[in-house]
Amino acid sequence: MDYDLIVIGGGPTGYVAAERAGGAGLKTLLIEKAKLGGVCLNVGCIPSKAMLSSGKIYHHAVHGAKQGIVARDVSFDYGAMNAHKHNVMDTLRNGIAGLMKKYKVDVEFGNAVLGKGGKVDVNGKTFEAANILIATGSSPVRPPIPGMDKDGVVDSTGILALEKAPESLVVIGGGVIGCEFACFYGSIGVPVTVIEMLPEICPMIDPDIARSLRTELGSKGITFHTSAKVTEITDTEVVFEAEGKTRRVARDIVLVATGRRTNVDGLGLEDAGIDFDRRGIRIDDRCATNVPGIWAGGDVTGRTWLAHAGSRMGEVVVHNITGRPDRMRFDTIPSVIYTEPEVAVVGLTAAQAKDRGIPVKTGKFPLTANGRFLAEYPGAKGMVKVMTHAETNVLLGVQIIGAACSEMIFGAAAMLETELRVNEIEEIVFPHPTVSEAMRDALFTLK
Repeated sequence: MDYDLIVIGGGPTGYVAAERAGGAGLKTLLIEKAKLGGVCLNVGCIPSKAMLSSGKIYHHAVHGAKQGIVARDVSFDYGAMNAHKHNVMDTLRNGIAGLMKKYKVDVEFGNAVLGKGGKVDVNGKTFEAANILIATGSSPVRPPIPGMDKDGVVDSTGILALEKAPESLVVIGGGVIGCEFACFYGSIGVPVTVIEMLPEICPMIDPDIARSLRTELGSKGITFHTSAKVTEITDTEVVFEAEGKTRRVARDIVLVATGRRTNVDGLGLEDAGIDFDRRGIRIDDRCATNVPGIWAGGDVTGRTWLAHAGSRMGEVVVHNITGRPDRMRFDTIPSVIYTEPEVAVVGLTAAQAKDRGIPVKTGKFPLTANGRFLAEYPGAKGMVKVMTHAETNVLLGVQIIGAACSEMIFGAAAMLETELRVNEIEEIVFPHPTVSEAMRDALFTLK
């Protein structure tokens, strides 16, 4: 064998797995067809968060009067923002390359194709390994809407390449990606319209939280049309149907954010005998495929579309290869929408619990009753919603909108991982004043 492990895909699943494998003494090869860091670092999580941070600072400068900050002649420099974004990406990409060198991971750039018997072809060379991890990620979906090929119609990759702010933006799709870009451009004063086919935006989160998010984003001048179907994109307009009527909205740039598809084509999965379909590669909770020695993790499995979940899947694979039994617990993976306000969730929603026949109790606590939130976010609204098992009082889910909830949702994830009950959480001391106290306060509403 040439290697103990070959990793196909250098994104958050692949490079983390390669790092952990190298650190464990496994001879490892990482194959990446484009740039280290994958979609997340190069055309996803990292550049979009750099943009959102810049937009947030600008928005606070313009609207800081309530807190005694009156800024004059404030302007948004799109070019400087782009430079900051690329500097962040370059720094992190170089960091990954350094980690691969540190842990003696060989790196090959090119398209990998699976063969039989643990073989992988890339750049005219064939490598063999005892284990192969497929972590090829996902790509944006482009729905069959007339006019998709017109100038100014972009996906989540294309919008990151813009060199100046659009005159206006129409977003097709009110999911996480659509709402995040809508928030950024709305924050810097670009007129934004979001068209969503479903009755509510971000359908994977609790309806109360989704409604609140739509309301708060609306305060930035973002217009939402739900239960609406786009029928055509012209050179100047987006045409859609809503409430039984045909409507039109003028457009400059159109962002198509209607979801992602797994990257399973061209890998040789059929020849390798791997079980997959259009939704992704099938795995068990150890991230093992049906073929011994071949594993899969991250977006390509279709199980979850989150970078941190992919990284954890990469770790699970390496742990199992090195003799440490490990498995994925998908119900305890936190998820974040990095809008302003942020949304952070972990665990089950009430609808999911009902589908599983689990009796639940739910509690809410408004962030307007939290001292830190009132001091730092005047005029804003937010809430914490918690759900427990009605009979055992074990915490089952937490959903938060407001403040920097992305930075505190890990605490709720730890509570779910350890299956804490309400009385046990009540014994944890939360620092005061912090917004995190609201999680504890929400549980007290269940009494």
